[in-house]
Amino acid sequence: MGLDHPNPAAAEKELAGSDEFKIPAIWYDQPVYYKGNRFSVIGPEADILWPSYSKKLDFELEFGVFIGKRGKNIAREDARKHIFGYCIFNDMSARDAQYKEYPGRLGPAKGKDFDTGNVLGPWLVTADEITDPYNLEMKVRVNGEEWGRGNSGSMYHKFEDMIVHASREETLHPGEFIGSGTVGNGCGLEHDRWIKPGDVIELEVSGLGTLRNRVVNCLSSS
Repeated sequence: MGLDHPNPAAAEKELAGSDEFKIPAIWYDQPVYYKGNRFSVIGPEADILWPSYSKKLDFELEFGVFIGKRGKNIAREDARKHIFGYCIFNDMSARDAQYKEYPGRLGPAKGKDFDTGNVLGPWLVTADEITDPYNLEMKVRVNGEEWGRGNSGSMYHKFEDMIVHASREETLHPGEFIGSGTVGNGCGLEHDRWIKPGDVIELEVSGLGTLRNRVVNCLSSS
């Protein structure tokens, strides 16, 4: 069962009530993350290529931090010193592929890994310009219509916690990027609304600007 189900909305509700999509306790205990493909990053105004194996492509309204200082086993009180700046992040997801991969318990794989799937921009705003990263208004528009909004203050795990956890016995290097996770109401899946080729996605975060990209068919862009 997945997003190719005859009634995707009903399938989503059924999955939400099952153990398959129940939030595990570990999610509350520590940041849970995956590592994305650094070769699939694009910037503002670049076209997002619709992966040929997906019928349900989705956006995710996020922002994130760039690491500016090398560190390992970073203490929480020192974690913010390792943040160089902030940037908007559109974490594109092939939902139908993602659903198929969930039972494998090894990460999103082709649900996330495809060319142009990681969108960053329009600017890298230095940390000194953002007084409170946990009070930023966040909005997403598709073809000029608002589809969702939220606030960065809803993050369960703060960037400081993510940096502490990710740096446990592992060196973080300048230039690495850590995403916030999707803000509430920040993806089409939550509303059962789906983008299509030709749509223009705009992610806006106060203080960080607006990240704008168009979605195109792979074949039409080749």
